[in-house]
Amino acid sequence: MVILDNHISKPGWCCSNLDDNGFFGDKYFDPDLWITGLTRMATLFNGVTNVVGMSLRNEPRGPKQNVNDWYKYMPKAAEAVHKANPDVLVILSGLSFDRDLSFIQDQGVKLTFSGKLVYEAHWYGFSDGQTTWLDDNPNEVCGRVGDIHDEDIRYMSCFLGVAAELDLDWALWTLVGSYYTRVGVVGLNEHYGAMDYNWCGARNSSFIQRIFISPVSLPG
Repeated sequence: MVILDNHISKPGWCCSNLDDNGFFGDKYFDPDLWITGLTRMATLFNGVTNVVGMSLRNEPRGPKQNVNDWYKYMPKAAEAVHKANPDVLVILSGLSFDRDLSFIQDQGVKLTFSGKLVYEAHWYGFSDGQTTWLDDNPNEVCGRVGDIHDEDIRYMSCFLGVAAELDLDWALWTLVGSYYTRVGVVGLNEHYGAMDYNWCGARNSSFIQRIFISPVSLPG
């Protein structure tokens, strides 16, 4: 299965709060041009059955982000994609690098279609602070955020537990072990990759085994 994901408007590595790609009205984020592009992609892949979804924009962020504009443009883009491709799932990301979808509890997204809207949220080991999972009690941290390095190990235990409890579909960032070139560096290592640097095996075989087993307790 393939999900099309609109990451940034100006080619480059994603993302930062000040990259001018983060939110509607930024230098490289024209809402009308964005919707035109989404419409063309939805049309191009209409009838391609293994393309099952379109994520409208990766990790909205930056100083211009606000709920009002999110509700102004996200539904408009969702309707455009649905019109061009009625079979594809429409995936919406929240604010603050897609870590915040809390606002939809108070105001739902009103659309002409139903049964194919998906909300996407991003949660990393560093999302709650670089040392939170390392320094604090992991059970307490998990309780707060749920209602490689040691911090990543503790974070993963919480994440797998929350995903199982809420029956969440999820994906791992990222498969790749290295890049031909990234941000001007040739052969850059991807430390978060599931594959090793040479793409010949798993970077961490015990981790690969672990993601298929739901944890029953958190490390203390």
